[in-house]
Amino acid sequence: MNSSVLTLPERSNIESGSWFSKLSAPLRSDILSRATVRRIGDGALLSCRGEPAEEWIGVAKGAVRVSTVSLAGKQVTLTYVEPGTWFGDIALFDGMPRTHDASAHGETTLLSVRKPDFKALLQQHSELYEALLRLNCRRLRLMFDAVEDLNTRPLAARLAKQILLLARSYGIPQGEEVRIGLQLAQEDLAQLLGASRQRVNQELKGFEREGAVRVEPTRLVVLSKDKLMSIASR
Repeated sequence: MNSSVLTLPERSNIESGSWFSKLSAPLRSDILSRATVRRIGDGALLSCRGEPAEEWIGVAKGAVRVSTVSLAGKQVTLTYVEPGTWFGDIALFDGMPRTHDASAHGETTLLSVRKPDFKALLQQHSELYEALLRLNCRRLRLMFDAVEDLNTRPLAARLAKQILLLARSYGIPQGEEVRIGLQLAQEDLAQLLGASRQRVNQELKGFEREGAVRVEPTRLVVLSKDKLMSIASR
C-alpha cells in the first residue's frame, strides 16, 4: 500500500465527518489535494503546548490525545479527537502558540495541511471562513455543556454520558453489544471526567450490576444504551 494515500476506510472516515461532509465538493477536493498523509505510532507527539502552530490536522484513523500537565507534573488527558474531526485551526487563526499537548493514541493516520496551504484555502474559498466559524461555535457549545455537567450533574450521570459519547465515536457493534474500540484505562476515564480512578471504578461496578456495561481490561462494552441513557438523565 502506498503510505502517502488514504485507505478506503480512512478516506470514508474523513469524508463522512459531520463537519467535512457539509462542505462543498470543490472545497473538500481542494483540502484533500493540499493535505499530506501521516501515519504515526501510539504515543507519538504531534505538538507541544507553547509551540507555534504550523499545520491544520484531520484525523483519518485512531485518535489524538489532547492533554496538559498538572501543577504536580502529571500528564492529564482533556479529550480525544476522533476520526473525521479536524483541529488546530484556532492557533492558525489567532497566531498564538498551541495551548495543549497532542499525541497519537493507538496507531493513528492524519491528514496534515501546512499553514501556508491553510491560508491559501481561506483566500480561495470564502465558504471556509463560515464553516470554521460554525465548527468553533459547536466547540464552544460543547465546552459550556461540559462545564455545566461538571457543576450540576453527579459523577454517575457524567460517566454514563461519556461512555455513550465514546460508543458513538468508537463503537464496534457485536450483536446487541457495542464494544468501544478506543483503548482506555480507568485512569483515562477518570481524567476525562475530573474525578478519581477509585470513584470511577465504583460507578462502573454499579453500571455492571445494572446490566448497562461490561468492564474488560482497557476496554468497555456497552450492553444497554437505554440503561446508560437512563443513568445519564438522573
